Amino acid sequence: MSKKILVTGASGFIAGHCILDLLAHGYQVRGTVRNIDRVSRLRKVFANYSQRADEIEFAQADLLDSNGWSEAVEGCDGVFHLASPVPIARPKDPNDVILPAKEGALNALRAAREQGIKRVVLTSSVAAVMYGHPEKVRAFTAQDWTNLEVPDLPAYFQSKTIAEKAAWEFVKQGGPELVTINPGVVFGPALESDYGSSLQLLFNIFTGKYPLLPKTGVEIVDVRDVASLHRLAYEAPDAAGKRFLCANGFTWNKQIATILKKEFPDRNISALELPNFLFPLASRIVKDLEMVKDEAGKIKTANIDLAKSIGWQPRSVEEAIISGARSFESLGLV
Repeated sequence: MSKKILVTGASGFIAGHCILDLLAHGYQVRGTVRNIDRVSRLRKVFANYSQRADEIEFAQADLLDSNGWSEAVEGCDGVFHLASPVPIARPKDPNDVILPAKEGALNALRAAREQGIKRVVLTSSVAAVMYGHPEKVRAFTAQDWTNLEVPDLPAYFQSKTIAEKAAWEFVKQGGPELVTINPGVVFGPALESDYGSSLQLLFNIFTGKYPLLPKTGVEIVDVRDVASLHRLAYEAPDAAGKRFLCANGFTWNKQIATILKKEFPDRNISALELPNFLFPLASRIVKDLEMVKDEAGKIKTANIDLAKSIGWQPRSVEEAIISGARSFESLGLV
């Protein structure tokens, strides 16, 4: 019998690719959704990419409700916990993001413990690693944490840090084994037109939303590689108790635009940069810039040696960018 993995937040961008990766490698999959009415649509989406889509099981679970989690986990061999809010702009109340992230992680871990699950792979983020530090140039490792003491730290950065720390504290009290995956900004192909927030930066640059690009950069990773790292971290015997930074190259927004302009010469894509002194004003006008308003000019890189040590081989940044843009075209979004 092949092993069965529970993938939480099955309608999400990364979760969808985790499900496809697991199916392709012979696993059985159960996915959680907050609204069970979405199942028929999800099956149709997965059927576009896998002949095993009809084998996927679904269960209902809500991040802020402890009911249903134990039943969702029952009969599974492992849990990939991905469900967590990812806002594009800052929420008015940070707890709207922080509480679901933290309580959802704890609900998943409690259910895993109750059902005797050996290992949980938790999707965290470099948002729990790289922020709230003053250095303009810095390389980060799995030992680093985002500084929660910094004033006005965006709620998303707080949520990923608080949720991951709560998860590590929980498993100290008797398991299950925990592994975290900490991706950078996730590009790569969207599976459906409702692509979520991970691809928003790429979509905005590709569609010319930014006539002037903020001078910020990000560590980029392909969503298919995020999915494969989840599986490898579940399978590797010595991965327990480790954090795996998941990225493959710091890239300025201008570089993203330049790659897109070369690949799609007929599109109106700007590679002009916004002067740093105008960034605070622009972030008040363009709400999705607000989360990175303190990041102008900073170079933050991720050490991925640990991920490579368990056999992870990520695609290039260029492939992640171009495949994401091509999916916008194939899905009729542009």
